[in-house]
Amino acid sequence: MKKELFELCVNGRAHEVAIEPSALLLDVLRQELQLTGSKRGCDDSSCGACTVLVDGIAMMSCTLLAASCEGQEITTVEGVSEHGALAAIQKAYGDWGGAQCGFCTPGFMMTVKSLLAENPDPSEADVRAALSSNLCRCTGYSQMYEAIRAAIAAEQNANTTRTRLLCRSSL
Repeated sequence: MKKELFELCVNGRAHEVAIEPSALLLDVLRQELQLTGSKRGCDDSSCGACTVLVDGIAMMSCTLLAASCEGQEITTVEGVSEHGALAAIQKAYGDWGGAQCGFCTPGFMMTVKSLLAENPDPSEADVRAALSSNLCRCTGYSQMYEAIRAAIAAEQNANTTRTRLLCRSSL
């Protein structure tokens, strides 16, 4: 099949890639852009290891055509850090041992990022429902849920601090 030029915006940067129109986003991210955080676990969107954000929505990149993402903002786990520092979810996973072998961790993090952007104060049921599309084959999930709760608390504390600073600076 003949390759075509597409422009993909990934982690805030524009990339022009020559790919076949049938190329999967996961393959383009890993092979063309060398962003290997997203993993191939199942090839049928049943494990979530390949989860990325497309315009802020968690999507499984193993079944998504890269060409269909042209003009949209794609965020991978490599783009989650905030100003060079770990994002709250990344720090919490490390602090709480949320990752066992780490293979599924990027997918879980991206799903949590999407959830928190939509609902900054999710209930336990909301978290479990959001993560129902992600599988981990080597843990009982309890450490992951602890890490997620810690990340939610850290995000809420950071938002409260930012609000206080903004209010003080406007006085």
